[in-house]
Amino acid sequence: MTYQIDSIRKIRAFMLEGIKDLTTEQLNKVPEGFNNNIAWNLGHMVAAQQGICYKRAGLTPHISEEFYEQFRSGSKPERPLSDAEIATIKELMASNIDQLQADYDQQIFGGYTTWTTRYAVEMANIDDAIKFLPFHEGLHLGVISALGKLVR
Repeated sequence: MTYQIDSIRKIRAFMLEGIKDLTTEQLNKVPEGFNNNIAWNLGHMVAAQQGICYKRAGLTPHISEEFYEQFRSGSKPERPLSDAEIATIKELMASNIDQLQADYDQQIFGGYTTWTTRYAVEMANIDDAIKFLPFHEGLHLGVISALGKLVR
């Protein structure tokens, strides 16, 4: 799984590099025709990874329940995020992947519950989940790229 986890790291680093020049206002802007913004997408990627890997395995995520609820699938931006909140999300983009690698190496994901995503992908274990994550990250990279063009 190191390959997939490393791929996620690279996708996130590429994404963060691509938005480094955006202001907080630009990161929070919801362009016409969209229901979310770049800041929400970044937070969602963190929350989704935690839900897919940890919650589905019956484990406590490495984010607060409030953070998870704010960015889980089906949520949307409720308010602009502060500079500090965005900085925290950016830090979590890296640290949570490092934690995933460490936890995977310690084999803590034994209680994974089988489920099927909205894309009809069945995940029966943590290996399936980690294989799915680069697809999910790629979807949001595309959305963030489109949003970035609209807010510049």
